[in-house]
Formats: sequence, C-alpha cells, structure tokens
Amino acid sequence: MEMTATGKSKGQWVFYRNFDDTVDYLSDQPRILAFNPFCHKIEALDRDEAYRWHFRVTDPQNNPFDVIFNIQQESEILVDIPEESSSIDPEEMSDEMIRQFTVGRKITWHPLSQDKTFAMPEKYLFEGKVAAEMLIVPMQKERTRVDFDLRVNVAFLLYPAFRIVPEKVVRTMVSTGMSLIMQTATNHMFQKISKDFGKIRRL
Repeated sequence: MEMTATGKSKGQWVFYRNFDDTVDYLSDQPRILAFNPFCHKIEALDRDEAYRWHFRVTDPQNNPFDVIFNIQQESEILVDIPEESSSIDPEEMSDEMIRQFTVGRKITWHPLSQDKTFAMPEKYLFEGKVAAEMLIVPMQKERTRVDFDLRVNVAFLLYPAFRIVPEKVVRTMVSTGMSLIMQTATNHMFQKISKDFGKIRRL
C-alpha cells in the first residue's frame, strides 16, 4: 500500500553579514544543499534555476532508499513604495529606486513538474515534492534576518508489518518522524553554513 508522509521544518536565523551578501549566498542552491546530511547529489536541469536533488535516507530496518526532488527556484524582490511615489509604474522604476525601496527578498522552492516519473519502488527509489520559502530581511549593523519554512511530501510503500495499524495512525507516526528528521537536517545545514559563510545565530 502506498502512503504519503509530510515533513515540516522552520526556523529564524540572524546572519552577521549585509543583506546583499546574504541573498547572494542563499541563492546558491547547490552550495547550501551540499550541507544537508541527506543530500548526496545535486544536478542542474535544462532550465534556469531548476535542479534535481538526490537524497538518501534509511528506513526503520536500516535499509537505504533514495528520494528524488525536482525543484524550481524563484526569487522575488520585496519593495515598500512610499505613498508619494505610489503613482510610479513599477516597470519604469530605475535600479537605484528599486534598491532604495527594497525591504527584503523572498526565495522560494517549489516542485517542478516532469513529463516522466523516476520512481521505482521495487528499487527503493521514490519521488518527493518540496515547497520552501526563505524570507530575507535587512537589519541594522550589517545583519540580516532569514526566516526559513520547508515542507516535504514523499510517497512510499508501506511495510507489511505496518498494515495492521490504522492508516491514520501510521501516517501521523511517519509524518512526525519525518518532521523530526527534516528539522534536524535543517539545523545541521545552517550550522555548516555558519562555518562556511560566517557567524549566524538562531532566534
């Protein structure tokens, strides 16, 4: 029987670097995913800011299985235009005006649809979906706040031993376990980032 489990992870960090440096660093998806303990390969796809993540984890019986995620990354500049300038057409704003009114940047990851599936359950290969958002906001004294929110869905085959347990109970157990794994991986990733990028602090 196939079941979908959902894992969630979130947190807030302060990066002790300026806004532009922080945005540039966190926009480099292959670089930061390399610090995730479960991600063993990242490959660029044939479109801008699109990647395939290869994750490897172990099941309750300590058997390894792989999960593939196809991800599209998008970046949005957040601006706060004062009332006296609200009549300006956003398309006609100069780079200097955009920089002046910028209050943050939002980086999002969302599932990238594919024409074919890579899942092969008989070979312990599954496909997952990721939805994530990083809200990056400048602070005073050359510091930057980062809000990270991640949601992962993975469809997998249920072991025969679990089939005697009500599906709702199993789904809750598995999703809780996955959330714990994802939160641990997120914390580990940001700890590694702090050693590579510079001082960061969790709020």
